[in-house]
Amino acid sequence: MKITRHIPREEIKALPLFAGLTLPQITLVRDDAMLAAATARLATEPVLGFDTESRPTFHKGQQPTGPHLVQLATADHAWLFPLGEGPMPPALAALLARRDLTLAGFDLSSDRAHLKNRFGVTDLQLLDIGKLFQCEDKRLTIGAVQAVAQLFGQYFRKSKKVSTSNWSLRALSEAQQLYAANDAWVAYRVWQVLQPAG
Repeated sequence: MKITRHIPREEIKALPLFAGLTLPQITLVRDDAMLAAATARLATEPVLGFDTESRPTFHKGQQPTGPHLVQLATADHAWLFPLGEGPMPPALAALLARRDLTLAGFDLSSDRAHLKNRFGVTDLQLLDIGKLFQCEDKRLTIGAVQAVAQLFGQYFRKSKKVSTSNWSLRALSEAQQLYAANDAWVAYRVWQVLQPAG
């Protein structure tokens, strides 16, 4: 477990920008053929960077209907699986539920709950990377921005505008693709760096 000082937000914003994946390194899964190719490729991995996105709720008492997007990443690529308002494809559900696959991400309790509530997907092997850090102030949690600052000395900039955009669309904008893909990829990179040498 990495014991660390929590870096203040303003200090993080002064760091060099973290260079994430670019569009050629992102696959937006649009049809059954792409789904089959993606799940076959990802089935060879023991660990994947993982995240989900949901269309935001803006009214008090409004229940979330997500997740609307699942993101998975390897060392050099990310795949985006738009779910819209439809069911989860069986091939994706089977991949996520594999007993020998670890899904590494940040603050995954809501992702787990939403996947269970909407799709009945359970028994996921989730690894919450933030818990691999032990902050000096035990009231604070370590998220992706903080972890990147700690490990790489860089600023992982996240757009609030994009984060609250409509994730239920199947045709995601380039900005949405970059945001979503890099959330999963950063989780993989942080997990990778935290592995013991040798």
